[in-house]
Amino acid sequence: MASVSFRGTTKRFGEIVALDHLNLEIADKEFLVLVGPSGCGKTTALRCLAGLEEISEGEVLIGDRVVNDMAPKDRDIAMVFQSYALYPHMSVYDNMAFGLKLRKLDKEDIQKRVNKAAEILGIENLLSRKPKQLSGGQRQRVAVGRAIVREPKVFLFDEPLSNLDAKLRVQTRAQISKLHHQLQATFIYVTHDQVEAMTMATRIAVMNKGILQQLDTPKHLYDFPTNKFVAGFIGSPSMNFFDARLTDEAGQLFITNEAFKLPVPQDRVDRFRDYTGQDVIFGIRPEDIHSPLYLPADVTPASVKARVDVQELMGHEIYLYLQSGSTDYVARVDPRAKYQLGEEIEVVFNMANVHLFKPAEDLDKSPAI
Repeated sequence: MASVSFRGTTKRFGEIVALDHLNLEIADKEFLVLVGPSGCGKTTALRCLAGLEEISEGEVLIGDRVVNDMAPKDRDIAMVFQSYALYPHMSVYDNMAFGLKLRKLDKEDIQKRVNKAAEILGIENLLSRKPKQLSGGQRQRVAVGRAIVREPKVFLFDEPLSNLDAKLRVQTRAQISKLHHQLQATFIYVTHDQVEAMTMATRIAVMNKGILQQLDTPKHLYDFPTNKFVAGFIGSPSMNFFDARLTDEAGQLFITNEAFKLPVPQDRVDRFRDYTGQDVIFGIRPEDIHSPLYLPADVTPASVKARVDVQELMGHEIYLYLQSGSTDYVARVDPRAKYQLGEEIEVVFNMANVHLFKPAEDLDKSPAI
């Protein structure tokens, strides 16, 4: 297996900069997920690594070899595409074996590799079928199997689950995580779905507008986002943001706006004090907004008045779409809570998990305080 390095890697399409001086080190056997909205540069980075796009500046390394000018077939990588890209006239066995036949491997070796991959993926009974006889999930496993048989140094996945239904996506992402554990290979996975990123990755690289925003473990990204974009992208539903001001009253800091006046916890006062008297962006996640009747034990509470606009029962929780002042936001509350549309209620913010950002000209770049 091998590590992967992007060193100042840039890709331009005319005047458009799709990838802007990407510096990223991916360790051997790591499961790294590139995540971000459409057009953020994540797939371009993968295609530059695979050799499907010629880079404009910088270097791409697999192991200790610079592969900028190396043909895709010589890079010892295998790629799983969103579209599966199976040959419709070939059986599952022949689809998985096709690349090995081109490399002129021994027939017995090919059979051994295909059977082993089929066993790992649980598709032994599908080897004689044609792709049209398979479900979407089965086709995806065949596409993964075609990659496994090559025994590459690096596996590349380009949004492989986006064509599957919701239930099958959950099942398949668990299978891919299990596969990474079994193969002990380097996996680089591209998705726009932050839930996939959070549940599968060893580390996540969050991208926006061709620029790497933050690289970290899922837990650290969630708890300590580096800017407003990362804070809003990681988490589902996404973090709520309020325009506010940081004020000081006799040494106690408050986050204030038209709808509330919230005390800053004492363990955050020193960290935030330099921004007293300044406008800030106040962020809080939906899961940190609770019904006062069903508060978890470890909450640092602050009450806020709100109006219920919409509620969605999710089974194990309720999504409340609320309005306080001129700001709309979302809360995830206990399913035992009962509300009526249009009702004026009180919710509790958990101030132990608040986030503040310093406003920037480009609000997405607003840095965390």
